[in-house]
Amino acid sequence: MWPPLGGNAFCLATFAQGRVAEASHPGLCLDLRRWKPVLSYCREFSHRLRRFGLLGNRATGSLGGRRLLPTVLGPGSPGASLAKRMFEGEMASLTAILKTDTVKVPKPIKVLAGPGGGGGVLVMEHVDMRSLNRHAAKLGAQLAALHLDNKKLGERLQKEAGTVGRGGGQVERPFVDQFGFDVVTCCGYLPQVNDWQKDWVAFYAQQRIQPQMDMVEQGSGDREALELWSALQLKIPDLFRDMDIVPALLHGDLWAGNVAEDSAGPVIFDPASFYGHSEYELAIAGMFGGFGRSFYSAYHSEIPRAPGFEKRLQLYQLFHYLNHWNHFGSGYRGSSLSIMKSLTK
Repeated sequence: MWPPLGGNAFCLATFAQGRVAEASHPGLCLDLRRWKPVLSYCREFSHRLRRFGLLGNRATGSLGGRRLLPTVLGPGSPGASLAKRMFEGEMASLTAILKTDTVKVPKPIKVLAGPGGGGGVLVMEHVDMRSLNRHAAKLGAQLAALHLDNKKLGERLQKEAGTVGRGGGQVERPFVDQFGFDVVTCCGYLPQVNDWQKDWVAFYAQQRIQPQMDMVEQGSGDREALELWSALQLKIPDLFRDMDIVPALLHGDLWAGNVAEDSAGPVIFDPASFYGHSEYELAIAGMFGGFGRSFYSAYHSEIPRAPGFEKRLQLYQLFHYLNHWNHFGSGYRGSSLSIMKSLTK
C-alpha cells in the first residue's frame, strides 16, 4: 500500500524476493544483485520509516552493493514490537490463500526474530516474477476463484452432509460463516481489527472505518470528517439492502504493486487477508490503476456486478483513502471527504 513504490512496509525479503544467502548478525542477508529497483525502494522507504520513528539503527546495508541486511525494525526502535505481529499476519494470509489452490502466492517459510527478540524478517519461497502483463485475464479468473472458494466449500460440505454415507467426518478446511480472521493483519504498518462478526455491515463500519476515523480524530481532530462519518453511518445499511454476502477470503491489499506474473501465470503477494465481501477487493485495485479491461472482464464473468456495486465500491475505497491519510498525511483528506459527501447525498 505504498504508492508508487509498493511492497510490504517492513518485509524487504518479501518484496525483493531475495535469495537467502546466509543468516548473519544483525539480520538475514539477501543477494539483491538483480534487484536494483528494490534497492532504490529500500533507500526511499527507509526515509519514510525514520519519519514515522519506526526504523532502528540496526537496519543497515549496502544499497549500492550486492547485499542488504533487512532487519528493518531493529531492537530498540519504537516499531520493533510491531514486526512479529505484522509478519505473522502476512504469513497466515499467504498460508490461507495457498490452501485454496486458486491463485499462486510465494510459499511462506518462517518468521525470524531479530537479535534479542527485536525486529524480524519473513522468509519465503523465491519466485522469479515480472510485472503483470500477459496473464491479467487469468488473474481476474483466479481472483474470482479465490473469492468463491469458501462459498463453494460450504455448498459442497452441505451436499455431503445430506448424502447417505457421507458427512460427519473431519474436514481439512471448514466453511467460514463469519467475517474476520484468526490473527491480526496489517495494511501498511497499521494493524487491522479482525475480530469475528456475523454481520458484514457491522464488521466493516466498526472494524475498518471506525478505527481509521479514530486515528483521524486523534491526529487532526478534523471536525468536517467526523461529522460526515456520523452522517454516513446512517446510510451504510441502505447500500446492502437485500444482499446475501457469503464471507470470501480476500487478499486485502490488492493494488498493482502487489501483483506480478511468472512464466506459468499470475502471482499475488504482500496480503493483508481476512474474510469479507468480495467487492471490497476491487476497491484499491481501481484506485491506482494497473488492472486492465481483460482482468475485470474475466473476474465479472464469474462474479457479476450486483445492483449498487458502484456506490459500495466508493464505500470500500473510503477505507483505503483514510488508511493513506493516516499513513501519509492530509494529501488524502480531500478524496476521503469527497466520498463521504457523495454517499451521504
